[in-house]
Formats: sequence, structure tokens, C-alpha cells
Amino acid sequence: MSVYKDIFSLKGRTALVTGSSRGIGASIAQAYAAYGARVVLHGQKPGATAGVEQEIRAAGDDAVSIHGELSPPGAGRQLIAAAETIGGPLDILVVNASAQVNGAFDDVTPEDFAAQVDVNLRSTVEMLQAVLPGMAARGWGRVVNVGSINQLRPKSVVSIYAATKAAQHNLIQSLARDYAARGVLLNTLAPGLIDTDRNAARRDGDPEGWGNYVRTLNWMGRAGTPDEMAGAALFLASDACSFMTGEAIVMSGGY
Repeated sequence: MSVYKDIFSLKGRTALVTGSSRGIGASIAQAYAAYGARVVLHGQKPGATAGVEQEIRAAGDDAVSIHGELSPPGAGRQLIAAAETIGGPLDILVVNASAQVNGAFDDVTPEDFAAQVDVNLRSTVEMLQAVLPGMAARGWGRVVNVGSINQLRPKSVVSIYAATKAAQHNLIQSLARDYAARGVLLNTLAPGLIDTDRNAARRDGDPEGWGNYVRTLNWMGRAGTPDEMAGAALFLASDACSFMTGEAIVMSGGY
């Protein structure tokens, strides 16, 4: 049946992918654009997403860019407003940008705590407050929260980050119940260790130690790649996900 050819199509949809200048966010943005969405890219600084935008446009797909820090109060609402000004009403929101400070719990400073809570939790609340009513009024919407394996199996070295990711998914579950009957579905994609520039210093500084670590971390014995996250993110943003909400897809290589 032809319906199966179109079930993953995002044609006619507009998606904002926060933190899409690199890594998982960039891969998700490129996948959405390839499946027909108009993608609003987001990075912290002006020009941060220029390379990703150029790649999407070179493939004949549609992307525009905005920028902005997510830590100041009100930044989440401002980002949604900017995205809808440049791209039109949002059908899909991918909450991907995050702050992560590694270190022992006893060494967590007030600044470290605030940075992670402000970016990972407060801005998420603000973005959802700004975007969900419009999605509900139009009768269709998708929120894809990029969480972490740490929301389920937290490591002490990322204790605050893990706590904010658990809080994010709790929020997704709460709102999924409220919005399910209005065609707005909210789910979490929870990656395990992904080989991104966030891990570059550890990987490149101690290749042998990195190799030993990843070989014992999961059943596959390796880190994932950003592109391996794109398929699940596409599912969660599409009509293929029409009977799923408030859930988490864990992609960890077996854990």
C-alpha cells in the first residue's frame, strides 16, 4: 500500500532542532531535511550552523538558521519565537542542545549546577510552554527530547547532568498525557555513548584507554555515531509514531 511509502515523510513540516551545528543534532537535522522537512537549525553563536545548512542546501533540501544561548531566563521562549518567525509555525521540536559538566559530585560548583539546570531543564520548560499550544491548536505536533542513558543509569561523574536528563523525560511523560488527545506526541531518544566532539578530548588524549573503555561499555563494544541516532529521531517525528507517546527509545549498543 502506498501509505507505507509516506509514513516517514516530513514533507510540509517545519522542524526546529536545537544544538544542530554538529553531532547528533546535525545528523537529525540532515535526516529531517532529506525526508522533506523545512529545518530550522540552531547554534549558540552566529554562523555556527553554516556548514550544516550548506550541506543540506547542496543536497537540494531546505534549511534556515538561527542562533542564541539557552541559559538566560526567557531564552527558550525567545528561541521558539525566532524559529517561527523565520520558518513558520513549528510542527516538530527536537530538544537536543544541552550542557554537561563532568566531575566528582563533591566538586560541583553553583555555577556548574546553574549552567546545566538552566540549559537542560529551564529552557526546555520554556520552549514547551511556547510551542505546545500552537501544535495542539493545529491538531498535530511532535516533540523529540534527546535525553541520555544517564537518565536511567546515572554515573556519578555526570550526576547533575543525569538528574536534569531524568527531569526532562519526566516532563515529557507528564505533558504526553495532557496532549495525547490533541495529536501532539512527546517522546525521548536516549543515546548511550556517542562518538562526538564532546568526547574528543578523552578519545584523542588517551586512545588506548578510550578503546578499553568502549569495548567493555556495551554489548557491541563500541561507541555509536551521530548518524545512528537519525533513524529513531525520524521515526519519532513522523506519522510512523502515531500510536506512541511518553516513551523513551534507548540506543546504547546494548547495556
